[in-house]
Amino acid sequence: MPTRFFNTYSRELEEFHPLDPAGKRVKLYTCGPTVYNFAHIGNFRAYVFEDLLQRHLEARGFDVERVMNLTDVDDKTIKGCRQLGVRLAEFTKKFKDAFFEDIGTLRIKRAKDFPAATDYVAQMIEMIRVLEKKGIAYQAEDKSLYFRLSKFPEYGKLAHLNLDELRPGVRVQSDEYEKENIGDFALWKAWDENDGDVKWDSPWGPGRPGWHIECSAMATALLGPEIDIHCGGVDNIFPHHEAEIAQSECVTGKKFVRYWMHCAHLMVEGQKMSKSAGNFYTLRDLLEKGWTGREIRYALITVNYRLPLNFTFDGLSAARSALQRIDEWTERLKLHAGLQIPISEYFSTTLAGMNPKEATSYLLSKYKVVSGSELRKDTDGILAYGERFFDALDDDLNISGALSHLFNLVRETNRALDAGTLTDGQAVIALHVRNQIDSILGLSPDIRNIPAAVLALVEQRQVARANKQWAESDRLRDAVAELGWVVKDTKEGPKLTPKD
Repeated sequence: MPTRFFNTYSRELEEFHPLDPAGKRVKLYTCGPTVYNFAHIGNFRAYVFEDLLQRHLEARGFDVERVMNLTDVDDKTIKGCRQLGVRLAEFTKKFKDAFFEDIGTLRIKRAKDFPAATDYVAQMIEMIRVLEKKGIAYQAEDKSLYFRLSKFPEYGKLAHLNLDELRPGVRVQSDEYEKENIGDFALWKAWDENDGDVKWDSPWGPGRPGWHIECSAMATALLGPEIDIHCGGVDNIFPHHEAEIAQSECVTGKKFVRYWMHCAHLMVEGQKMSKSAGNFYTLRDLLEKGWTGREIRYALITVNYRLPLNFTFDGLSAARSALQRIDEWTERLKLHAGLQIPISEYFSTTLAGMNPKEATSYLLSKYKVVSGSELRKDTDGILAYGERFFDALDDDLNISGALSHLFNLVRETNRALDAGTLTDGQAVIALHVRNQIDSILGLSPDIRNIPAAVLALVEQRQVARANKQWAESDRLRDAVAELGWVVKDTKEGPKLTPKD
């Protein structure tokens, strides 16, 4: 099945073909946070969707070059730093640091670049100079520079606006505005007393960039004039992304973005999230209530990105139950295989780039769990679940369909385990299908944070227990404890937790 995405610009499902002649490199730009406060779960709904997109593209063999910007100068950040009486950089640093902590908690892969707007002001000024030379940017009586919409007839195509409603001569200086305020938007804002010490020199006098020119400058500076995919929330479509298209294409003369992908809004308990309604949550708020990063990630990832997501605490409880089911199934498979393959091998860098068939062949050859004939007999049925999982994601990231194939695999292999009909080879194959799926979902327990020395001792202890060497087993348990970990024996296998 070809990979297809819904393109906001065309309003159609389109086969994905990158600009790269070799068909491998994908240039992806994702709108990042405005760092005036801690990011909320609505923001993270978009960031988790973009992470799912990147992971799936990489699993399909693409080399993704992702850029995610940090908006550290705009109306909100200036207002925040002035209220606290601190410099802009000091004000935004706290929220930049928090953002990177939060994406780590949610297992969101790091972008190749996280450009901050304040580091690209020179590029913004240069773009505005080009627009001015072309007669598209003009300086108004307030000394600010505006984009002349009448010079770009394509304006409104992304948001599917009726251009007949445009009111010529109307200028909008604010970074954010509603559709009824359509008009020439600010590229460069002349300094006034409300900006305090936030200003840069420019050919038009001191001032600062408008919000929209920031992303145009950062995207084209780092990814070039043409981008494969540009993502964001639906609230970014107008005016922000509409303005990005106009600015970028007028400067470069090239089509700015081939595929636009936008995720729908997040609601909380059926209502729009707002502080006044008492249902406004940052990631940190949820962690304080006892939920984990992977539970929150699961709750955010399970609804297709183009559908509104109703975020509820019942949904978080369901996420916890689903993850427990996956964890218990994984441990059953490991225990059934008799730990003939070390736990650490399942997460080794050697296997990271392999598809399920390659990983299975490598492990079964190395550890000789089953013969080649058994491998062929065992492989096809179980691998088919993994293939169907990835095929579902090829259909515009159909995550609900993909998850159904994962849980079908869980159910069928659990039934075989209960009946005593699952072979060692099938258990190993199921584990590696599970690990390939998790390269997309990012939901594994934090085994990667367990030191290799601890994992090695646990594996040695399992061998000792299998051989009824109880004194050696106790010695190894104490050795694990000396390294700061507690090992508990359960029917699903050993469980490791850090010592208090």
